[in-house]
Amino acid sequence: MEEIILQILDALRRGETVDDRALVKLVHAQARRAGGDKRAFAKRRLLPFYQRVKREEPDRWARWGITPELEEGLIKVLRMKPRRSASGVATITVITKPWPCSGSCIFCPSDVRMPKSYLADEPACARAEQACFDPYLQVSARLTALSQMGHATDKIELIVLGGTWSDYPAEYQIWFMRELFRALNDDATVDESGSSARVGSGDDSGAASALPGSSAAPASFGPVAASVSPGASAASASFDPAAPAPLDPVATEAVQREVTDGHLSYNQAIAQLYGTSTAWREAARVQRATMDELEREQRRNETARHRVVGLVIETRPDAITPEALVNIRRMGATKIQMGVQSVDQRVLDANGRGIRVAQIERAFSLLRLFGFKIHAHFMVNLLGSAPEADRLDYQRFVDELAFQPDEVKLYPCALIESSRLRGRYEAGGWRPYTEDELVGVLIDDVLATPAYCRVSRMIRDFSSGDIMAGNKKPNLRQMVESRLRARSEQTGERVQEIRFREIATSEVDVRALRLEVVPYETPATSERFLQWVTPEGRIAGFLRLSLPKAAAVEALASELRAAGCEPPVQPGEAMIREVHVYGMAARVGEEGGAAQHHGLGRKLVERACELACEAGYERINVISAVGTREYYRHLGFYDHGLYQQCKIRTEGMLHHE
Repeated sequence: MEEIILQILDALRRGETVDDRALVKLVHAQARRAGGDKRAFAKRRLLPFYQRVKREEPDRWARWGITPELEEGLIKVLRMKPRRSASGVATITVITKPWPCSGSCIFCPSDVRMPKSYLADEPACARAEQACFDPYLQVSARLTALSQMGHATDKIELIVLGGTWSDYPAEYQIWFMRELFRALNDDATVDESGSSARVGSGDDSGAASALPGSSAAPASFGPVAASVSPGASAASASFDPAAPAPLDPVATEAVQREVTDGHLSYNQAIAQLYGTSTAWREAARVQRATMDELEREQRRNETARHRVVGLVIETRPDAITPEALVNIRRMGATKIQMGVQSVDQRVLDANGRGIRVAQIERAFSLLRLFGFKIHAHFMVNLLGSAPEADRLDYQRFVDELAFQPDEVKLYPCALIESSRLRGRYEAGGWRPYTEDELVGVLIDDVLATPAYCRVSRMIRDFSSGDIMAGNKKPNLRQMVESRLRARSEQTGERVQEIRFREIATSEVDVRALRLEVVPYETPATSERFLQWVTPEGRIAGFLRLSLPKAAAVEALASELRAAGCEPPVQPGEAMIREVHVYGMAARVGEEGGAAQHHGLGRKLVERACELACEAGYERINVISAVGTREYYRHLGFYDHGLYQQCKIRTEGMLHHE
């Protein structure tokens, strides 16, 4: 290992480029010299080796003569999967525990080991199961992995998946969020044995109410992995997160077969497996927290080493209400992933979605008024649809004023054995598209996507072994983009969607960037999408500005007051829903040539203030993440309810109070 590191350092000192091909040659040469398996010198082992030597053998590391500039180059060579932080932020996905689902979609898998629609073989789900769905342990494991792969973890986007968030008890939601923040604040990591050290919160004031035997009543149904809350004492010693009581695999397999064969519903199976488990029910008593405890961890995170710069939760359109959004925002969420799947009522009904298009429209308006980023799930090849109908459905989704998402997961329906779609497939009522049909639909959908929308992904993380019928190629997006480029060269059609145009890890000439404003209308707001673009049209950063319509704000305020809630926004207040500047995620305080280090974010905010002022708005809110509060305070924003706010001077610039 050391010999390879030293050779890389020598090459970097000579000014040579060490790409993946050069690294492979070095690894193979060292394996031949050592007479061993080249896998022992694999790239994934090199960076952890370097980090261990630096941490545990400082004298040995000092002999290597590494300067900060040389170390930066070395980590760039050894970094695994650089795209993971190419958007400027390192992402950690966590999964909530199995729980009854309020929906009954025909295409959803029903893996009883997981929340509805997720499979145990999906990477994030496998990690969650290994951590017994404990949020603290999931974050700990991912922080360690990201660090070992060479990614900066100062700026974290937390993505909380697992079905409909509001289906879970409120106390569980608060506890789950508290543990996410607490793990980041504790700088929790996994040691070489795979164990995660749980650090106590240092304040037991709220822990007693969460322990077995306390006055807090347990949830009526509480499937949850055995885990221990901060400050837990001997009263909960049996809930050791390192050695939880697993479900009986034989019983689990038997129940799964009953679900797959249609004799049990998913919800019945969850009640049977978890609701009757003493260990899981007792552990559920621990999984509760107060909002004060959560807010205490949020305040710690404002200046923590690992700051939350985005927090995403997943829900259904029919679960979006003003009261629910107030609570979700208090928990720190900035983006909502929402399963839309289709805006064709006939297709929604055929697939058992149980929602109306009008509910989807209302959800979009409410989310915009609250300032959330909207990340919609949209599917092709659903039961009852066809390629041309899919094209029209997606075109409506991205064009009609009532929808127009900020981001889309656009993926094909795949047949999983445990879904109810299997019966329709076996009866000849549904067939998967051919590869040409599927790629053709996706190409047209990407071309229809406007400049302010990002197509985040095109497949679910299902393994090919889990898919009975449908696309099994993990490189589907690459196939689509390859044909897109070829078609663009022939026809001149341009891809406008964000991900295709991101600068990713590239350096940019800031002097060549231009600031464009893309306006569009929705029923509740006037939107302005501000983007920094290169001469070639690639995107280096953007901002989403909402100018809420007074009538929509007043209607929302009336609805909230009737429910006993104070409205979070007032007429005359604009809203910044997102600010993002691209470049490889850099550690807080680092300088660099990436777009993030040239004040592009501040200039976007200043231009947004000017546009809001020109439109007659007097104040501007920002739906800041917990870890970006300090940044906005430096720009002159002050804490104001669920948001941060700033007065706009008459010339449109920020007014520092």
